[in-house]
Amino acid sequence: TVESKAPGELVISAGGVGFLLLCSNATLAEAPAKGEKWRCYSVLNVREDAMELFGFADQSELRSFKLLISVSGVGPRAALAILSAVTPQQLALAVVAGDEKALTAANGIGKKIAQRVILELKDKLAAEEAVVSGKGSVPVTIGGLPHSKKSEATAALAVLGYGSAEIAAALKGIDMDALSLEDVIRQALKKMM
Repeated sequence: TVESKAPGELVISAGGVGFLLLCSNATLAEAPAKGEKWRCYSVLNVREDAMELFGFADQSELRSFKLLISVSGVGPRAALAILSAVTPQQLALAVVAGDEKALTAANGIGKKIAQRVILELKDKLAAEEAVVSGKGSVPVTIGGLPHSKKSEATAALAVLGYGSAEIAAALKGIDMDALSLEDVIRQALKKMM
């Protein structure tokens, strides 16, 4: 049950215990009013001096958070700041397109961290694409991403947590030559929604 909402945090009650969840703006917007029941996903971050619980409205935001905190130099609060500025879909598009401006729009995220996020997540997307496609190696460009629009779109959708069968079905019938990479991803997401 939602007990209270404040900027950047949400208090929920479960089993008679209140939990303070640190949340992105998107999760706060999706959470219902006080007194209503709500299901969310959470991650417990344990540090030497604190235990923090981070809450997410959906699994794609949770997956994006986990990917972001896997980047060296990006902690949970920085990841939350990025997810407050961009949606998981916009994050995937920013990584694929190398758009650091989208990431620097987040509070406290500078150019160096944005570049590191893009660089490290491109590599992780390329590695995931190799696993998704079942190939031992995938032709990559110097930037680390597979070279075709279909491969790049597949990698971006994989980071959002979609399975290879879902991705293949969503990309089927999309005119890769006529559309930009961002438009291909948008159309695939529309088909999956």
